[in-house]
Amino acid sequence: MSEARQFKDHHREARLFFSRALFAGVVIVLLTALLVVRFYSLQVTHHEDYVTQSDRNRVHVLPIAPTRGLIYDRDGELLAENRASYTLSVVHERVEDLGHTLELLSDLVTITPNDIEKFNDQLRQRRRPFDAVPLRYNLTEDEIARLAVNEFRLDGVEVHAQLVRYYPHGEMFAHTIGYVGRINERELAGFTEEEYQQYSGTHSIGKIGLEKAYETQLLGEVGYQNVETNARGRVLRVLESGDPKPGKDLVLHLDTELQREAFAALEDNRGAVVAVDVKTGGILAAASAPSFDANLFVTGISFKDYRALNQSADLPLFNRFLQGQYPPGSTIKPVVGMAGLHFGVVTPEDTIYDPGYYRLKNDSRFYRDWKRQGHGTKVDLKQAIAESCDTYFYDLGHRMGIDDMHSFGYQFGLGEKTGIDVPNERRGLWPSRDWKRGARGLPWFPGDSLNVAIGQGDVLATPMQLGVMVATLASRGKHYRPQMVASVGGEPRPPELLGEVSVSEEHMNVIIEAMEEVVHGVHGTAQRIRRGAPYRMAGKTGTAQVVAIAQGEKYDSEALSERNRDHALFVGFAPLEDPQIAVAVLVENAESGSGAAAPVARRVFDAWLLRETE
Repeated sequence: MSEARQFKDHHREARLFFSRALFAGVVIVLLTALLVVRFYSLQVTHHEDYVTQSDRNRVHVLPIAPTRGLIYDRDGELLAENRASYTLSVVHERVEDLGHTLELLSDLVTITPNDIEKFNDQLRQRRRPFDAVPLRYNLTEDEIARLAVNEFRLDGVEVHAQLVRYYPHGEMFAHTIGYVGRINERELAGFTEEEYQQYSGTHSIGKIGLEKAYETQLLGEVGYQNVETNARGRVLRVLESGDPKPGKDLVLHLDTELQREAFAALEDNRGAVVAVDVKTGGILAAASAPSFDANLFVTGISFKDYRALNQSADLPLFNRFLQGQYPPGSTIKPVVGMAGLHFGVVTPEDTIYDPGYYRLKNDSRFYRDWKRQGHGTKVDLKQAIAESCDTYFYDLGHRMGIDDMHSFGYQFGLGEKTGIDVPNERRGLWPSRDWKRGARGLPWFPGDSLNVAIGQGDVLATPMQLGVMVATLASRGKHYRPQMVASVGGEPRPPELLGEVSVSEEHMNVIIEAMEEVVHGVHGTAQRIRRGAPYRMAGKTGTAQVVAIAQGEKYDSEALSERNRDHALFVGFAPLEDPQIAVAVLVENAESGSGAAAPVARRVFDAWLLRETE
């Protein structure tokens, strides 16, 4: 063999093979790791997104909003209805560049900064992937056409018809029916999982009034559709569906014509009117003036409109008949007088001398009567109510004391929420020893009882409480819970008797006869409203101080600003022989219960009683 013959270098070949195998192994490991990372991303990190997108390409569950229940007045007139509206919505997950899409939409339709802000707010809220978020409501036909022509440029943009709440009477029932509005972040955060599902088909919820109080009944139950879609989210066919259940309709005790008359009678004044069905406690009218157009809130009120309402000195958003707490003044004198009879402090025949003031023993303060020269030498209870003699009630309050006054007034609902089926009611204030000790850390003084006896001092009542009080008098002691709603879904809501005032028929007759004298007596404080009336009424006027008048000074209307003048009040019922309707009226800063508030009540009585007898 030749010495030049070459032999294989097995070691070298082994090293080369090993290096190549190692390189191949590293590449395989890296590729495997990459696959594992990608697999983890697909199956774990972005699992929900891809599952949702995958399902959307095949089957997607669409919630179907139920039709919200309607609200009718007692005669079947619609007070809250649903109107078809075209809504522009955006599915964020299907939009590549949201900012660009919004700019493009702004060129095609009118979109305000307020719309954009509310859209962004809803976008941040908890929602399911691929849920459409509304951007603009109430599109016009021209706007719908422009969007349809540009559909190919608008991936993720939808235009669909939906029912939107509408209030035909605008301002008239804003404080009673209330309104619905967009679900906000705070409300959404408080939803249970069940509530979240219930509202998956709608963007609105009851905010105030009956819309809020009866939200569960009005809402209905959401339906669904299982639909097959393509990759662009377009529905190809409906695979399965479940019909939504419409909300229940409400029929109210409220009467539209009576409500209209109450507003008209208040004219341009700030005030409230409450009319109660004496037989059932049903609320026939409840007006708070000034009011506002509830339709402004349904799809989102503009900042300009809300600022105008919220900053108005007349407080149109404030529900005066339910949340306004005012000194009731002399309107509570019939209750105080009945308490005096009931506890044997006075008899109908007892009289006092009224020099125009009252003084406690060993007290230099003069408690003035509204009539400076007094009401005479022999003022009995009937005259004291008919002519609103403060001196008589100062004496009665002092002799009876706060304990009996408080317990008796409580039976008429003073100082407690009436329990009406509208939220956010305030309770007023019917003072007691315990209240003063707890609230102010002070004992009860005799002078406090004098102020309570004429409805001043710490006494506060809402117009609704005064309406319930006078309805209880009209029904001769039957204290009903006031109710706005007469039936829900066709099921009547029966009257609810809360209690009966423990007083004798004789004492009740004395007080009602005295209230009749207020209107039909020669010297009655409201005798002017009886003119031309084909029926008889009972009532009581009241004037409540807004600012205190110093000892010895006279009330000077000209020296006070308009908003510091006395409030005017009136409570009453009719017809006298068989009471059907009880009314409470408050007119802010109108000064005269007989001149400003009583005529409002007369117009309401006429609107109800004369129409009923035609």
